[in-house]
Amino acid sequence: MLTETAERTQGLTIEDIEYLRHGDRSMKLRLVRPKGAGPFPVVVDLHGGAWNKGDMAECQKRDEYLAGTGIAGAALDFRHAADGYPASCADINYAVRWLKANAKDLRLDPARVGITGQSSGGHLAMLCAMRPKDPRYAAIKLGGPAAADASVRCVGMTWPVINPLSRYRNALRARASANPPAWVGDIPERHDTYWGTEANMAEGNPMLALERREKLVLPPAIWVQGRPDPVHDYHDPESPVDMNEPERFVHNYRRAGGEIELVDIDYAKRDTDVPSEALAKFFAKHL
Repeated sequence: MLTETAERTQGLTIEDIEYLRHGDRSMKLRLVRPKGAGPFPVVVDLHGGAWNKGDMAECQKRDEYLAGTGIAGAALDFRHAADGYPASCADINYAVRWLKANAKDLRLDPARVGITGQSSGGHLAMLCAMRPKDPRYAAIKLGGPAAADASVRCVGMTWPVINPLSRYRNALRARASANPPAWVGDIPERHDTYWGTEANMAEGNPMLALERREKLVLPPAIWVQGRPDPVHDYHDPESPVDMNEPERFVHNYRRAGGEIELVDIDYAKRDTDVPSEALAKFFAKHL
């Protein structure tokens, strides 16, 4: 376990730790722990960036908020972009198992592990929570005690790209319109880089996995959605129900037997503590 010098901010301990290596590539997590001796519940935190950009530093403000409520945050760097699907899922699955296996040394409680993510990170959080024993995701061997699995107690999502295929097609339609909106940007190209094919976008897809009636694990979940938000809150013309994507997913999740909350916030407050407050209340209840 390679650890950089711990930093203390307002009584919180912030530590960068290598959890995995791919050749000469170091995968690190940033662990933000509350005051006290623990053991603390911990939430694995996944950054956004349309599966191509971003890093663990983007999660720090959210994780400091969680740590202020007594819950540790473990923000991950993971393979993405041209590494392609399902590389991110393999790193995330390993990280959950690694945190559980090393919980005692890290002052964490291995029985109280949740996961969260923003935008594409929210998609990955839900996908990995639904498929903790998928052999593709669990392919990286864990040295030492191998009893830990990648299951989590609960999932918190902030405006997730829950349906990569519909978002891809939504962006292409918007780009082809008479006045393409600025939000489209390079979204289709990022999808192409990471997913490669529409078939992959359909397979690694929490929404469609539910509609295919796959056998999935369904932990308690929350979806925090800023509105209005055409990037994450839109209607898929191929949807079997007359609902936007957030409501469609909630409908499917509950129909499959899962428990999920949908919390709306003002879009202008997305970069404030409002989303973190909703997540903290949810995790306090389930962890």
